[in-house]
Amino acid sequence: MIQINRKYIKHFDWYIFLILLSISLIGVFTIYSATRPIITNVQQNYYTKQLLWICIGMVGLIAVVIYDYAWLRKSAYVFYIFGIILLLLVLLIGKKGMGAQRWIDLKIIVFQPSDLFKIVLIVALARYLSTIRYQLTKGSFAIALVLFGFLPFALIIKQPHLGTALITFSIFVFLALSKGIEKKFLIGLTIFLAIVVPLVSKTMWNGLKEYQKNRIVAFIDPAIDPKGMGYQIEQSKVTAGSGMIFGKGYLHGTQGPLRFLPEKHTDFIFSVFAEEWGFVGCTIMFILYFMLFIRGIDTALKAKDEFGRYVSIGITFMLFMYFIINIGMVLGMMPVVGVPIPFMSYGGTSTITNFLAVGILINIRMRRVVMVY
Repeated sequence: MIQINRKYIKHFDWYIFLILLSISLIGVFTIYSATRPIITNVQQNYYTKQLLWICIGMVGLIAVVIYDYAWLRKSAYVFYIFGIILLLLVLLIGKKGMGAQRWIDLKIIVFQPSDLFKIVLIVALARYLSTIRYQLTKGSFAIALVLFGFLPFALIIKQPHLGTALITFSIFVFLALSKGIEKKFLIGLTIFLAIVVPLVSKTMWNGLKEYQKNRIVAFIDPAIDPKGMGYQIEQSKVTAGSGMIFGKGYLHGTQGPLRFLPEKHTDFIFSVFAEEWGFVGCTIMFILYFMLFIRGIDTALKAKDEFGRYVSIGITFMLFMYFIINIGMVLGMMPVVGVPIPFMSYGGTSTITNFLAVGILINIRMRRVVMVY
């Protein structure tokens, strides 16, 4: 039975928690502004739902913090198997929408297993890496690649969800590199990929859905179809750029409420924020995010064991990738791949999952002091 270590509560990391709460509440206010009624008199309740999910996420964070993270290590592979089963169920009985099949409908709640799976992957991969004494060899890397790289990537890309699939695979690559790979094998693998990737690029392109191809084409040249596949990118850049230095002011943005910008409260919420708060507001928001990332790195450096270190690295990298890709989408520097910005974008599964992830970070940081007792 899992025991609650109450003595660790005094080491709760309020620094991370306050950053998390600040970003989340800014997100709620921005969602309210983006969806406020201008054309019609009907206020959609996206912001109230987001508040509810933040509250659920906070409860989940506290629940995760209470128990020593050692139980995650013991149950890592069980969670991983359960996560793979959920991804398979999505393909078999998942709910379809917007040309994809990514959700499981439990009637009471609809959730996206791929969001939760990223944490499961990090925990399971951290468990595997922490059992290897030295660097990854050809054999240990091959096992990790098949189980933690290709398998989840294939299941998620089948939904299809290109953005999440790429982040999932990048988590595997980053954690593997963090562990270390034998030099000769790494050099050979790099040369192999340099030869193979160009050869299979046509097959990879043909495997993409039509809308995914359109997004890549729109990224390369949005002007090719400014009213069609290039519209989202162009409107996002217009919205963000119109804020200039100091922004138009809260509730004075127009691109979102007037429906010029699609997905204004989800993947492109930062465009609305940039319009209202300008370069100065964006700089402050960037500082908040990077304070969170730096705290995550510091947690990894101070973790009491290898498992905690790899979990901290994985969670921090995951949040960083979401941030970088989303900002890249908003500014037209990356293709639109359906990646939300952590804690700001509207979304139940992603919000709750990210709170749980940060809860694990706080848990690891709290228990770094175990040796003083």
